[in-house]
Amino acid sequence: MDLYVREQSGYRLASNDEVVHKAKRAISRKHRRGRCFPSPAAVEEYLSVKLGHEDNEIFVALWLDNRHRLIAYEELFQGTVDGTSVYPRVVVQKAIAHNAAAVIFAHPHPSGVAEPSTADERITRRLKDALSLLDVRVLDHIVVGDACVSLAARGLL
Repeated sequence: MDLYVREQSGYRLASNDEVVHKAKRAISRKHRRGRCFPSPAAVEEYLSVKLGHEDNEIFVALWLDNRHRLIAYEELFQGTVDGTSVYPRVVVQKAIAHNAAAVIFAHPHPSGVAEPSTADERITRRLKDALSLLDVRVLDHIVVGDACVSLAARGLL
């Protein structure tokens, strides 16, 4: 299905970047602040649109309230094509700033291979331990590639 953009002289076929931008805007409107994700599949759909076309790793957090409604989507750390540094101290500060009760972490693997690395598992455990001191629950860490892989679904949380 093609997407067309209206211009003064008529319509033209939208570029891939324009299509991705419009999809991100649409998914952000659908899941704006205060909305609850109805299922894990809805979270994966949201993250696939937000992160699926990234050329570099970005570590993000979906900050949630005590009823698991979205407070904010926040890009915490920028990385390179094969990694990013994540600092638990900064994540704790952000959790406090958002007054979050829960969080879902996510990041893309630009290679398209969504298999979590041992580093992904290790940082998830460190973040879970740090945030547990504040009573902030880490619900999941999702790796986005050609598909989404949930560490919670694999029993790694």
